[in-house]
Amino acid sequence: MLYAMNEYGYMAATPLRAAARVARDFWRSPLNPASETAIGRTLFAASDLFANVTKRYGKPEWRIDSTTVNGKPVRVRQTTVWQSPWCRLLQFDRDMGDMRRAGRMEYDPAVLIVAPLSGHYATLLRGTVETFLPDHAVFVTDWVNARDVPMMEGRFDFHDYIDHIREMIRAVGGRPHVVAVCQPGPPVMAAAALMAEDNEESRPASMTFMGSPIDARLAPTVTNKLAEDRPFAWFASNMIHTVPAPYPGAMRRVYPGFVQLYSFMSMNAERHQQAHQRYFQDLVEGDGSAAEKHLEFYDEYLSVLDLTEEFYLQTIDIVFQRYLLPLGLLEHRGRPVDLKAIHDIALMTVEGERDDISGVGQTQAAHGLTPNIPEGMKELYVQPKVGHYGVFNGKRFEEEIYPRLRHFIAKHDAANHALLQHAAE
Repeated sequence: MLYAMNEYGYMAATPLRAAARVARDFWRSPLNPASETAIGRTLFAASDLFANVTKRYGKPEWRIDSTTVNGKPVRVRQTTVWQSPWCRLLQFDRDMGDMRRAGRMEYDPAVLIVAPLSGHYATLLRGTVETFLPDHAVFVTDWVNARDVPMMEGRFDFHDYIDHIREMIRAVGGRPHVVAVCQPGPPVMAAAALMAEDNEESRPASMTFMGSPIDARLAPTVTNKLAEDRPFAWFASNMIHTVPAPYPGAMRRVYPGFVQLYSFMSMNAERHQQAHQRYFQDLVEGDGSAAEKHLEFYDEYLSVLDLTEEFYLQTIDIVFQRYLLPLGLLEHRGRPVDLKAIHDIALMTVEGERDDISGVGQTQAAHGLTPNIPEGMKELYVQPKVGHYGVFNGKRFEEEIYPRLRHFIAKHDAANHALLQHAAE
C-alpha cells in the first residue's frame, strides 16, 4: 500500500510540478524584462526548487566518454561484457589507438569495482571509475532496479549475489583485482574464499574493501544499532512493500529505494534542509556555479533503486544481526565458507575516520579473519577527516587514497604475473 501511495502522491503533484516549470521558464526567460529583478529571481528560485524537489529521479547516465592518459585525451566506450536479469557487468573500454598515441602500450591491471546494492545506482561511483580509468582496465557491476525485473525471472537473494560476483570475476578473465565499495564486502569476501578453496584460475589477485561492514559488531554506528535493536520480524513487517503496476516487476516484494532514501535523509535532515536553503539563495543571488554543484549531487543522491525482499532481509540477518561471516558460520548453498582458504589473494582495507555508516574497525576486521594471507600481502589504511562517501569519492580519495590503491594493485599484479611466468617456465 505504501508503494502505491507514493506513486499516487507523485502523480497528484503533476499539475503543480508542470505549473512550477512554466513559472520557472517564464521568470528565467531573457525576453522577460523583470527576470533580473529581485522579485523575478526569487520567483524563479521558488519554482525551480519546487520542480526539482518533486520530480522523478530516474537512473543517471554514466557520462564517461573520455579520460586522460599521460596528458593525452583517450576516448572511452561503455560495453556490456556479461549480464543477467539482475546486473550488467560494464567495461569502460579505452580506445587502443588513443592509448598508443598517449605512449601506453603496456598491459594495465584489470579492476572489477563492485558497486553497492543498497539503494543507490552504481553511477554513485562515477568519480571512482573516472579516477581508476587512466591506470586500469575498469569493470563495474551495474545492478538493476528490482521493480524493473518481471516476476517470471524468479528470486534474487544474498547467495545469488555471491554467485553473481563469482560469475563476473570469471567474465573479466585472468586474475583481476576486486574493489568492493561498502555493502558488497561480506559477499565478495565469501566469493573469494569459495574461489580460493576451489583453486579457480580466475580467483582474484587482490581484493580491496572500502568502508565495508565485514564485522558489523565493531564500532557500531546508528545504522548498526537500528539493525541490532529491531527484531528481524520488524524489518519484514515494516520495510517490505509490493511493487505496483505498471512497473515490469509488479507484485514483486521489495525494500523500496524511496524508503531507504528517507531513512538516510532523516539521519541528516538538518543538513539536507540547509543545502536546499543554500540552493534557493544561490539562485536568488545568481550564483549558477554553486547551484549547479547542488543539482549534480542531488540528481545522483535522490536516484534510488529497489532491493528484492529476500536479498534485503537476508543481508539484515546474515550481516547485521547474526554476523555469520566473521563468526565463521556462513554457509553458501550448504557449503561452509572458509576464509582460511584464502592464501594467495592480497588484501587491502580502506576506512574513513569519520565514517558514520561503517565504523572504523568493521572493514579492517578482514585482516584478522584471513590468517593465511601473508602479512606482506596485506595493507590497512584509515583516511583522516573523511566520512563514508569520502572513502571512495572526492578530493581526498583522488589525492590520498587512490595513490595507495594504485600502488597496492600494481605491486600485486606484478607479483602475480611473475608467478605465472615462473609456472609457465
